[in-house]
Amino acid sequence: MSHILDFAAPGSVVGWHAIDDRVMGGQSSSILRHDAQGHAVFCGTVSLADQGGFASVRSPLLAMTSNAEFCRLTVRGDGKRYKLSFRKDTGFDGLNFQNVFEPPAGNWVEIRLPLSAFVPGWRGRRLLAAPPGNASAIHQLGLLIGDRQAGDFRLEIRSIAFIDPAT
Repeated sequence: MSHILDFAAPGSVVGWHAIDDRVMGGQSSSILRHDAQGHAVFCGTVSLADQGGFASVRSPLLAMTSNAEFCRLTVRGDGKRYKLSFRKDTGFDGLNFQNVFEPPAGNWVEIRLPLSAFVPGWRGRRLLAAPPGNASAIHQLGLLIGDRQAGDFRLEIRSIAFIDPAT
């Protein structure tokens, strides 16, 4: 295993911050908080008002380098679609890589996402000319809900691990 974020301790969510559609006038809101049962909770409300429609949180700077080929999430969902994203720089805006996952409602599951399947994009638009995702230098991680999924949401996260194929 190359790198793991474990959300068992309260300090594991320190530094994560919301970047919701409010940055462009929307009304959605989100937070990543620690649950006393030993995991993180990404929760909030997605609003379509005022041209909104997404909520997201982003990690503090990780400065992780790895030869990992997969990202493994241990999560419990609410039946909605989410995206895991990563950035290879320390900036606020720019190229990011995203992959969609949809954990079933109410059950803890492990989801394995190949890093090569992470789609490069900028401000929600896919960039076809950019290279596919890899873990050579990840500086930020993010969780996002969008796709016009209005209403309350809740995604529980035990861990996010970057792993090699043998793990």
